[in-house]
Amino acid sequence: MASTVSILGNHCIGSVINTHRNSRREFVITVRVVAPKKPNLPELSLKGIPHTDLRVREIVQRQLQTRRDDYSGCGKPDQFHPEFLEEAYDRCRDICAEYAKTFYLGTRLMTEERQKAIWAIYVWCRRTDELVDGPNAIHMSDAVLDRWEERLHDLFHGRPFDMLDAALTHTVQKFPLDIKPFRDMIEGMRMDIKKSRYENFQELYLYCYYVAGTVGLMSVPVMGIAPESSYDAPNIYNSALSLGIGNQLTNILRDVGEDALRGRVYLPQDELSQFGLCDEDVYSRRVTDNWREFMKGQIRRARFYFNQAEEGASKLDKDSRWPVWSSLLLYRKILDAIEENDYDNLTKRAYVGRTKKLLMLPLSYTRSVSTSFAF
Repeated sequence: MASTVSILGNHCIGSVINTHRNSRREFVITVRVVAPKKPNLPELSLKGIPHTDLRVREIVQRQLQTRRDDYSGCGKPDQFHPEFLEEAYDRCRDICAEYAKTFYLGTRLMTEERQKAIWAIYVWCRRTDELVDGPNAIHMSDAVLDRWEERLHDLFHGRPFDMLDAALTHTVQKFPLDIKPFRDMIEGMRMDIKKSRYENFQELYLYCYYVAGTVGLMSVPVMGIAPESSYDAPNIYNSALSLGIGNQLTNILRDVGEDALRGRVYLPQDELSQFGLCDEDVYSRRVTDNWREFMKGQIRRARFYFNQAEEGASKLDKDSRWPVWSSLLLYRKILDAIEENDYDNLTKRAYVGRTKKLLMLPLSYTRSVSTSFAF
């Protein structure tokens, strides 16, 4: 699976005319006179499936109604020995630092309490992901995921199985986290063991919601919403969901070549077909003009979701805005890197070097403190 946790060259002759932000592009060839217009490139769907179908509103309402002092978890925040908890969170931190360097860099900008909570959530998500993609994935089955979901239920009710689970148990006792996004992520793992192709973007969107959009829903209660923005909480959750979708689409585009080696193509089949492409073109690892045009549309869509995420990022608690903006801008840089590689994500892996990451921090800080920034 493309990692859970955790931009446009012009190769056509002529000029590109943008009619509005997400509009179609018309290509005009000019010689001595204006020639007839070439056919428009295929339109790609930007929207996924209605949030009502995902019951996202129910999650948001439960997390907004629940407060730290009346959270209904069965355990108590002091049920663990302080030294045990400290070691549990330290282990979560070390795992996050080793396997999610960009993400970890952002968490270091948070308050200590929020750092620990985000590390615990990340580790649970990673362990869930590894059930399908890890060294023991060959033994994966619905029964294994059923047992993992039972373990999740115990964890939420103060009965952790191991030290890493204990860190998340402590987190859900301190923050108003609902269990449904965690269950939905497990559903994404079930999808991953049954599907290796996605017929259209609606199917792919559902997958992205399960494995990454859910992370956004998990994170908002930890990040916190600025008091002056509390009235806009549903839109903030929508932005968090969009950030998760954008991140996962970016992961997919970055990892196309690696996923193909495992027989997986996380790209809408109908859109590949619109550009005269199919799975064999992905397996052949040849970057053609059709592939470049196809990738431009996919990148444009990922950027659409990042744009949707911006408003909510500036309405979180002030201590959480910087790391969220850092994550948003750094992930966008991955899309830039794909473009800089001439859209070759079949044989090359786009990445953002440490120097570029560090240089992004001042910009992300500026965005985080300027809630009226004109995007």
